[in-house]
Amino acid sequence: MVERGIGKTEEIRFTEVWMTTWETPYIMRLALSAGIGGLLFGYNTGVIAGALLYIKEEFQVVDNKKWFQEMIVSMTVAGAIVGAAVGGWYNDKFGRKTSILIADVLFMVGAVVMALAPAPWVIIIGRVLVGVGVGMASMTSPLYISEMSPARIRGALVSTNGLLITGGQFLSYLINLAFVHTPGTWRWMLGVSAVPAIIQFCLMLTLPESPRWLYRNDKKDESRDILERIYPAEKVEAEIAALKESVMAEKADEDIIGHTFYSKLKGALSNPVVRHGLAAGITVQVAQQFVGINTVMYYSPTILQFAGYASNKTAMALSLITSGLNALGSIVSMMFVDRYGRRKLMIISMFGIISCLVILAAVFSEASNQAPKIDTRDSISFAPNGTCHAFAPYTASKASPSKWNCMNCLRSSCGFCSNKAQEYAPGACVVLSANMKSLCHSKGRTYFKDGCPSRFGYFAIIFLGLYIIAYAPGMGTVPWIVNSEIYPLRYRGLAGGIAAVSNWSSNLIVSQTFLTLTHAVGSSGIFLLFAVTSAIGLVFIWMLVPETKGLQFEEVEKLLEDGLRPSLFRRRSKAKEVDTA
Repeated sequence: MVERGIGKTEEIRFTEVWMTTWETPYIMRLALSAGIGGLLFGYNTGVIAGALLYIKEEFQVVDNKKWFQEMIVSMTVAGAIVGAAVGGWYNDKFGRKTSILIADVLFMVGAVVMALAPAPWVIIIGRVLVGVGVGMASMTSPLYISEMSPARIRGALVSTNGLLITGGQFLSYLINLAFVHTPGTWRWMLGVSAVPAIIQFCLMLTLPESPRWLYRNDKKDESRDILERIYPAEKVEAEIAALKESVMAEKADEDIIGHTFYSKLKGALSNPVVRHGLAAGITVQVAQQFVGINTVMYYSPTILQFAGYASNKTAMALSLITSGLNALGSIVSMMFVDRYGRRKLMIISMFGIISCLVILAAVFSEASNQAPKIDTRDSISFAPNGTCHAFAPYTASKASPSKWNCMNCLRSSCGFCSNKAQEYAPGACVVLSANMKSLCHSKGRTYFKDGCPSRFGYFAIIFLGLYIIAYAPGMGTVPWIVNSEIYPLRYRGLAGGIAAVSNWSSNLIVSQTFLTLTHAVGSSGIFLLFAVTSAIGLVFIWMLVPETKGLQFEEVEKLLEDGLRPSLFRRRSKAKEVDTA
């Protein structure tokens, strides 16, 4: 454990969530309404995985350029960096509720722009607009739910936001499949996200502002009214007293530091509680991204095509497994996060993630080694001028092409047309083009351009599923819970914004480089790289992240005052002090 200056937190059972929300259904109404922001977050980041397959078919320039595909995927992440940065300031200045309403407007406008886009660059503009909304929602929704929740069930209720994020991703794959045979396929996929944004906008108009923000802004009567609807009558006074103490300390700090953004930033970084909180908050946010999860969520159909599933529809259908498991894992997190704690769930999660990534690296390595060979005669005779340009010198010089297989062909920016009789038998290495794909299909064969036929494909599905099972209950939802409760009230919006920017910046690095790195080091190499970065993240989580389950916000501040040290080092430090004495 990493706990200093505070007693050991007591175990909290999931049944308390049901009991509390059954007695006070208003709490669940608040959590679910705000959590639609998480649904929009999940939908808009997940939908592009399937939509990209059809955008490539409509726009040849996108199909031919990997960096263009990465831009379409990652510009939402770039917009989210801006949204998270602005959202932190906006949260503190204008309130949590207003921030969610602004995010909804951005979701609606972005969805319309993408659905009507006449060219790829317009899709990118729409993705940026949606991304700004995602960035604001990613930090504001859990913050709003956190400040509206009783401390004992706060983790589970904030997990509803995580559940709706993963539910949104699962919904995006279902929507993708529903529109596969509809004219304007990808336009419907991207445009549908306007619907939940409209629903949340209407719901949030009927809900109050955060009581903590209201109290901070001298609206004490409104704050009390809301707290009386959330807490039992006998606990309201204690909650108000704790809130009053925190706000008084905040205002005392502001009298010294100042009220401008830069003075607040300087004050935050000079405050040991905020510094220690940011060390933990940024650690879990960066670690969440560098385990590679969003490459799986943004590119899962593409990854499954790497594993040998050439059909767009098949790849998207199989992707439902990963997104469904992700949603299921969020439910598991709700059940255990307040019982076993945030820190323990994340550490267990990281061990599972690292194990699955290492195995996936081995699976893709073996699949590459066992890829079908190239049939020289078939490649030459397949079609006039149809032989892969990189493979042609072998045929002209009659040199032995025995070392060439399907993977060599694809890495040379060519396509593989499978053997008509047996998919795993030697096939033709041909030019990469839409015409060649049609010709291959007309001969009753399968055309591969992202991955090769593989007997190991089902292993990739199994271990991608296990990877998600390991990720979702811990690293999937807990980083957002930690960041919603680890900062002092006076710096919560600012510090939460900084941590969210670190999350989205890490996300941008991973999503913008995934296809390029995969082309450079192969599918096996990229999963091994994620295993290494995950191991580094595990070390930092163990060193820097405290346990906050069941603690009031004011107790979390006391926990962070003296900094954090794992118990192993704390015992050694104490032993050393005794020896010195």
